[in-house]
Amino acid sequence: QVQLVESGGGSVQSGGSLRLSCAVFGYIYSDFCMAWFRQAPGKEREGVAGINSVGRTNYGDSVKGRFTISRDNAKNTLYLQMTSLNPEDTAMYYCAAAAYILSTAYLTRSVYYKYWGQGTQVTVSS
Repeated sequence: QVQLVESGGGSVQSGGSLRLSCAVFGYIYSDFCMAWFRQAPGKEREGVAGINSVGRTNYGDSVKGRFTISRDNAKNTLYLQMTSLNPEDTAMYYCAAAAYILSTAYLTRSVYYKYWGQGTQVTVSS
């Protein structure tokens, strides 16, 4: 049984920072691709950042230069460091795990991800 558990969300003022974590259980974590997605009310799900097994990353255009995705294979944990947050970053953030290896260009495409967490809410106030 694969389980992904996000944490670290919360409320922050514009310009602030947050670090999200995603603990992975029951999965060969180190071999496969992981990613963060987000969805705001009334909007489509958006690929935020993805990372493959060797640490190559891909980011959505709206977060490039502000967010950093990383992974600790020894701890089976995925992270998302978010800086310079603005109200447009307000959303439910989900981590996801792919069932196979992806090329860098596909890391932020949700269709390739099989396992999903329940999400953690991030709210940025102006």
